[in-house]
Amino acid sequence: EDEQIVAEIMRRRFFPAVITHKAWEGFHFAGHEIRITEATDCYGAVVWPSALVLCYFLETNSKQYNLVDKNVIEIGAGTGLVSIVASLLGALVTATDLPELLGNLQHNVLQNTKLKCKHQPRVKELSWGIDLEKNFPRSSCHFDYIMAADVVYHHPFLDELLLTFDHLCKNDTVILWAMKFRLDKENQFVGRFQTLFDLEVISDFPSLNITLYKAMRKGRMKA
Repeated sequence: EDEQIVAEIMRRRFFPAVITHKAWEGFHFAGHEIRITEATDCYGAVVWPSALVLCYFLETNSKQYNLVDKNVIEIGAGTGLVSIVASLLGALVTATDLPELLGNLQHNVLQNTKLKCKHQPRVKELSWGIDLEKNFPRSSCHFDYIMAADVVYHHPFLDELLLTFDHLCKNDTVILWAMKFRLDKENQFVGRFQTLFDLEVISDFPSLNITLYKAMRKGRMKA
């Protein structure tokens, strides 16, 4: 079953028939053809399998996780695929990443959502752990969903990532987080994450080494 679903997820990806001067990949989600411009010189400008897993989940579980008019933030949005799919499914999305990635992120979001979405998504800088209250004040920022795909890997900012999750998450916020398991140090992040949040596995793909989690602030997990 795992391999059948993974094959279906990977069939959503397509490539240009003719080589062009600009590298891009195509995806079919939410009834649309999505074209993502990539760059191979940094992690954040490539579409990783965890993003496809999360997009597939959002599309195939759109009744249980109805995103219409929901306020969604994606952290570590990268190329923007998850934010684009959430927008096409009706959410009001804020796609965030580091300043050096915002140009490509903005390009992808605009190219794939203009005149196609109920709410035009926003692109905003978010450096994990930095100026959180200034840029995302707790008093005025309320997100129904926090989405994250492959944000835990070999980088030195795991403490700041956990702080960011904690800052953005209200008692009724749902976190949807797709994680690829790689190294023990990174995998230990899950245990640290569970000190603040109740964690539930909602999909697991052993052939990809990817787990999709749902999380809420500790003590507030809903059925």
